[in-house]
Amino acid sequence: METVKKIVVIGPESTGKSTLCEQLSNHFNTLWVPEYAREYLEKNGTAYTYDDLLLIAKGQIESEEKITQNLTSGILADKLFIDTDMYVMKVWCEFVFNQCHNWILNRIAERKYDLYLLCNVDLPWIKDSLREYPDKKIREKLYYYYKDLMVNQGVTWCDISGSYEERLNKAVQFIETSVK
Repeated sequence: METVKKIVVIGPESTGKSTLCEQLSNHFNTLWVPEYAREYLEKNGTAYTYDDLLLIAKGQIESEEKITQNLTSGILADKLFIDTDMYVMKVWCEFVFNQCHNWILNRIAERKYDLYLLCNVDLPWIKDSLREYPDKKIREKLYYYYKDLMVNQGVTWCDISGSYEERLNKAVQFIETSVK
């Protein structure tokens, strides 16, 4: 049976994660998992709590599992792009609340992914009702949190920067040379 390669796109807010996932899913003719936090916050409001982040994390995993099952039930494609994983939830919990749910940390330890694409903060910040950190210095600080996680976890990853077109081209090239 063919195995689906899971490729996660992470990084601070407004770094083109969702756009890149959608572009990559179109390029590779496959599905992608949207960021569940957006759906949750649009439904429940932006005054979230520490406990809401656990619900968001569980919703993200549930969405990923559902789409993975849909993809693998007919082996529609050999790649799945995932906008946000538990590393994002870890950074969010720790940055906002100075702590992280053990459930999230346990999922990081248990779940394995094939590649990570880390979106850099070189795109202009785009305001929307769910985004919190327009300050460039905060965005850079968050980026380095993610980069530190990638470097210190021994996962295969690539820094994605440049224009939207450059990001897509760099991601495609990295995926094609890294996923067998």
